[in-house]
Amino acid sequence: MNKKYVIGIIIIAVAAIIALTFLFKNGSAKYITKEITRGTITEYVEASGTIKPINTIAVGTQVSGTVARIYVDYNSQVKKGQLLAELDPSLFQANVEQSTAKLNNAQAAYSKAQANLEYKRNNYKRYEHLFAKNYVSRDDVELARSNYLTAQADVAAARAEMNAQQATLKNNLTNLGYSKITSPVDGTVISRAVDVGQTVAASFNTPTLFEVAQDLTKMQIETSVSEADIGKIKVGQRAEYTLDGYQDKKFEGTVTQVRLASTTTNNVVTYTVIVSVDNTDGFAIPGMSANVSIITGEAKDVLMVENKAFKFSPEDNTQKFENQGIWILTSNGPKRIDVEVGLSDDNYTQIITTQINEKDKVIIGSLTKGKKKQSSGMRRPPM
Repeated sequence: MNKKYVIGIIIIAVAAIIALTFLFKNGSAKYITKEITRGTITEYVEASGTIKPINTIAVGTQVSGTVARIYVDYNSQVKKGQLLAELDPSLFQANVEQSTAKLNNAQAAYSKAQANLEYKRNNYKRYEHLFAKNYVSRDDVELARSNYLTAQADVAAARAEMNAQQATLKNNLTNLGYSKITSPVDGTVISRAVDVGQTVAASFNTPTLFEVAQDLTKMQIETSVSEADIGKIKVGQRAEYTLDGYQDKKFEGTVTQVRLASTTTNNVVTYTVIVSVDNTDGFAIPGMSANVSIITGEAKDVLMVENKAFKFSPEDNTQKFENQGIWILTSNGPKRIDVEVGLSDDNYTQIITTQINEKDKVIIGSLTKGKKKQSSGMRRPPM
């Protein structure tokens, strides 16, 4: 074996022994530290939800019939009053014609009753004149008066029948109009539930034929937030969200509503939080799943430490502490400092104290005899 190679191995081995002796002499520990830094901590609540249009109109039909024509399809842009579909109008048209004929008969009967009333009134007046001259008896006058009153009743009945037939005609004309399905708003057709030839029945529930989204440039996310976090959510808070279809993009929104009605699923209570989003670029499509982070607090230029620091305690420490604290590495060894914690995220926690300065070394773990030690059962910082 090459002599120089052997000498090199010996030198490396001696150096390793010296290093290990320095690290673990008399059982002492080598601590893993991080400098305390200043930065921004953002606290947020995570939730998931579904992209939905802010205003979606369900377009249905109030009459039953067979779909004769469809004039729009999915994604069609429509205007208010635009014809979307049409039911077979033949039955409705027949009802209109029938009620028109009945109305004509009622109007003719009303005219006849009015003419008869005019005759009976004149006859009654004539008999009263003749009775005054003793040309007719009192019974003749009473009979003429009775015929006149009957004619008045006939006119009232004819008028009522005419009004009834007018109402029937108006109803049939309305149903004929309902056979034409129109859009109530400007928007985009996002759903179509019928085809030509399909029969729709309007009984107790109005069947939905189309769904029209009024404005797809403004959308909302309906998220579910657990009862443990709902107290942190306020209207106006900023939110960030990602879409599964655009995993490399991050979008922003605003909390616009915190609904008080709760939902319980498998003993888990959640509340619906609405996040409004600007969809001018058209990235969000109704029905997309969104992962939302609602920002509940933000602290800028504050002292912060890694969350691991709150889990560390020296191996030889047996003292119990009531207050939250961290261990600082000084020239004399580890020193525990009580701190007040502020905001926290997944990695860092804000600390509030006058005993610690920026760039002080906080202990987040230790290596004892080659073994890494980072936790001693201390509780993690409160969120």
